[in-house]
Amino acid sequence: MQITELLTPAYEAAWLPWAVQYFFLAGVATGAALLTSLCAFGAPHSRLARLLPTAVLTLAISSVAAPVSLLADLHQPARFWHFYAYFTPWSWMSVGAVLLPVFITLALAMCAAWWLGRPGWMRLLAGALVLSALSITAYTGAEMMVIRARPLWNTLWVPVNLALTGWLATVGTAFVLERFLPAAQRPGAAALQLLRSLGLLLAAALVAVALAWAATGLAGGNPSFKAALRLWDFPVWRLSIVASAIGGVAVVAALVRGRWRLQQPGYTLVLGLGLAASAWAFRWALFMGVQGVPKFGAGLYLYQMPLGSDGLMGMLGVAGLCVALVALAGWALERWPGRAPLAA
Repeated sequence: MQITELLTPAYEAAWLPWAVQYFFLAGVATGAALLTSLCAFGAPHSRLARLLPTAVLTLAISSVAAPVSLLADLHQPARFWHFYAYFTPWSWMSVGAVLLPVFITLALAMCAAWWLGRPGWMRLLAGALVLSALSITAYTGAEMMVIRARPLWNTLWVPVNLALTGWLATVGTAFVLERFLPAAQRPGAAALQLLRSLGLLLAAALVAVALAWAATGLAGGNPSFKAALRLWDFPVWRLSIVASAIGGVAVVAALVRGRWRLQQPGYTLVLGLGLAASAWAFRWALFMGVQGVPKFGAGLYLYQMPLGSDGLMGMLGVAGLCVALVALAGWALERWPGRAPLAA
């Protein structure tokens, strides 16, 4: 006999859309930190050297916008102080409150070193920035992984998927932002092909991880995969994950075709937006789609995204902040190029 719930209590969502923005921007920022650190060691006039201004711009925008989303997700920014006044080392959120300022400081210091034309400083900062970026990757993934009430999240595969999709979004964001650099600092065709190759490598790694996740689940060693199969019965999860998968396949196909079409006007813009959107959609499915499914019982958690600052307007506000930062950075580079080495 099957029992179906007729009355379902209204539960508040544990993760609000602000969290989707923060985890997305944090993923972009860590990927940009790794890319910038790699490019800092590029030989003069190499493809890596030409890609450096794009990587720095991506790092600057994402490392500023990400903590703004986090503070908004806390609802009361003063709560951030509690992480220091009442530090709890067994809490990943509390640990993240220490790791995040270190990362932001190193990221902005790296951007400043490029602006001042100090390649030696950049190479000195690169090692610390890489370690800091990996620490942010670990803490953001662990924040979800430790939630035992959701078997889908309670697995090591979640941090890996968040990292790979975040770094793929870095590639997409770089494709978009390179268009706003001064002409002398734009990467050029060869560097864009290198960026495309990095995107294909990350996409291949993501496919391999997904297949490994499914294989271990079918072998009975991965409760997360079984939870995903059970969630398939709920339209709210099925719709979000299918949309995310279709978007992912489409942008990977666009990356493959990009070998011949990167020079076409507007292609990199569409490709970059598609890569970023697919990574964002994956986070939306993982955070918000799952919360529409009950932990126990057969009903649904009724959730409607608010139109105010906790929902639609908040997301539009983050997008507007990023646009404003890009405009400010482009304006500053045009008028005060500083001593940043041009990509020759």
